[in-house]
Amino acid sequence: MDKLQELSAPIGRLFLSMIFIFSGFTKITGYAATQGYMESMGVPGMLLPLVIALELFGGIAILLGFKARLIALLFVGFNIISALLFHQFWIDESQMNPFMKNIAIAGGFLMIFAHGAGAYSIDHSNTRR
Repeated sequence: MDKLQELSAPIGRLFLSMIFIFSGFTKITGYAATQGYMESMGVPGMLLPLVIALELFGGIAILLGFKARLIALLFVGFNIISALLFHQFWIDESQMNPFMKNIAIAGGFLMIFAHGAGAYSIDHSNTRR
């Protein structure tokens, strides 16, 4: 059981980080469309480089378990704000699942914030030294 618990941290980080790493790349390749969508939702398009940086570099940092608590806290805020701005289920009922997905992801990041990156992470390696 200990080995399974040990492996759950890096696997969990992989699962949480994948969506953001891929989304960051997608935003780069579809920059103009993403910027237009953000602006149509009332979010300044000039924030897009920050979003891309958080998704790509933050996603990679979570994957590697580097500064995981700090990055996880940033992702908690990012996911809650994204849910509120882009998945307004109280206006469009079809947005309930994407809204709840973002809230659930925020919950996963809260677990990283509370417990750290776990085994097989840069943070864990640094604390062992």
